[in-house]
Amino acid sequence: MHIDKDLVAASATPLVLGILADGELYGYAILKRVAELSGGRMEWTDGMLYPLLHRLERLGYVAASWGTSEVGRRRKHYSLTPSGRALLRERQDQWEVVADALRKAWESTQRPLLADGLA
Repeated sequence: MHIDKDLVAASATPLVLGILADGELYGYAILKRVAELSGGRMEWTDGMLYPLLHRLERLGYVAASWGTSEVGRRRKHYSLTPSGRALLRERQDQWEVVADALRKAWESTQRPLLADGLA
């Protein structure tokens, strides 16, 4: 399924913040988690994730530190800062309003679609 780039862009920050709320991760693990959470329907690239992580780090929402993987490879790990956690709470509230409005709008369109045999 193709997901419009505007929708991906709008959801990227709260999705990454939500993933990092569970604990520190490196970039590739974040990419895998996005795919896992979406049932494989969202496939982000390095070119999409790393600019976002760098922007969140620059804004103080994410902290980065170097660590070593199980096989001895150096990796940059990302974690939420206190201001990142506050931003996540704010974005969760905003997305709940949006999701609720969409749900209500779509409920009202389901009946005509079902009657027309389109659903």
